[in-house]
Amino acid sequence: MRTAVALLACLALLSSPAPAPAEGPQATYVLRVPAPMGDSAQRLLGLGYDVLEQRDGADLFVVGDPQTPQKLRGDGFPSTVETAMPPSQRAPRSLGDATYYGGYRTVTAQFAHLNEVARAHPDLATVVDYGDSWRKTQGSGGHDLKAICITRKSPGDCALTPTAPKPRLFVMGQLHAREITTGDMAWRFIDDLVGSDLTAKLGDLEVWVVPIANPDGVEIVESGGDTPVLHRKNANGTCTSGSRGVDLNRNAGSHWGEVGSSPNKCSETYRGTRADSEVEVQALESLWRKLYRDTRPPGDTAAASADTTGAVISMHSYGDYVLFPWGWSTQKTGNDAALRKMANDQAALSGFTAGQPGELLYNASGATDDWVYDDLGVPSFVWEIGAGSGRCGGFLPPFSCQQDVHWPKVRPMLVSAMNAAKRPY
Repeated sequence: MRTAVALLACLALLSSPAPAPAEGPQATYVLRVPAPMGDSAQRLLGLGYDVLEQRDGADLFVVGDPQTPQKLRGDGFPSTVETAMPPSQRAPRSLGDATYYGGYRTVTAQFAHLNEVARAHPDLATVVDYGDSWRKTQGSGGHDLKAICITRKSPGDCALTPTAPKPRLFVMGQLHAREITTGDMAWRFIDDLVGSDLTAKLGDLEVWVVPIANPDGVEIVESGGDTPVLHRKNANGTCTSGSRGVDLNRNAGSHWGEVGSSPNKCSETYRGTRADSEVEVQALESLWRKLYRDTRPPGDTAAASADTTGAVISMHSYGDYVLFPWGWSTQKTGNDAALRKMANDQAALSGFTAGQPGELLYNASGATDDWVYDDLGVPSFVWEIGAGSGRCGGFLPPFSCQQDVHWPKVRPMLVSAMNAAKRPY
């Protein structure tokens, strides 16, 4: 099957536009910055720095180039170099490659994998095209946006209607393009659902997986080959002093434009011109509205009803956290107790730490997980997969870390989420 997938990926690559050229700084630094939770942390985010979802006591971590420490000093933030990633002399990937950086799958290989799984398991899997990436809407390459629905098929299953007969778990990877661990976790989860004991759980549950939610951004990442480009955003826009694009996890229409996002189009947390401006976010929100009933009345403290079903997991990296709404504030949701219990159950299986973003890191608005709970009442979580340091930490762990370190932690969490999705509240 792997041979078939690789062949399909290569054929698709040969018939598609060439990937975008590698872009971004040649050398990258992770800087440790004293920024206690509260005003200091929020000011650091507000200045538009590339602040990671990682905290060590009073310190946050910023990705930057050799000029970033001087900029931080000018803004009143001392810093020290935590890690440095020098430029590589290795060649970028070639057009026919189905993998990069030791085994991570390209966008085209990921989508070929969805089609292969559906062909091999027609009784279980259905591929759904739910929109187009920004580059595709511009006629400059790009990709379809693709999901796979996996269940033991009965009439009405995998239909784009919120009144479908089974509860639904939705799992998403690589909304932030550079978080390559998450795309690999999605690949493994798909294979596990159709080829292990998990298949027995699919008689009364649908699982929807979007392995690559930001394919234009991932195309930029993979263009670096053995030196992946640490691109976070989508590809919409230009920038002369930073990376192009919009942060898709600051663009969603839940408290859009508030804390933890930037109006500067060169910032890594650039929120876009308006709420839901990006086609990738619009497509996700449209898909979620087709998959889930709206069970929560308006108001930040309103609770979703007890008959709510489903759950949404957005996989990110890194930091070893399980996060849940609200992200824009430490105010509690109307379903805080249930969300907190589910998050703690998941974290207990992996050794992660559970909490609201503002309890563990900082507050940020316009996130997709906030939108899911805000608009629909469906429990939603962010998993920050991977430690901040060590061989298997950071954005670019060796590919072997996925099988040896990350998957053994993530799989039990996914099983927990599958169980909880049937009756979360």
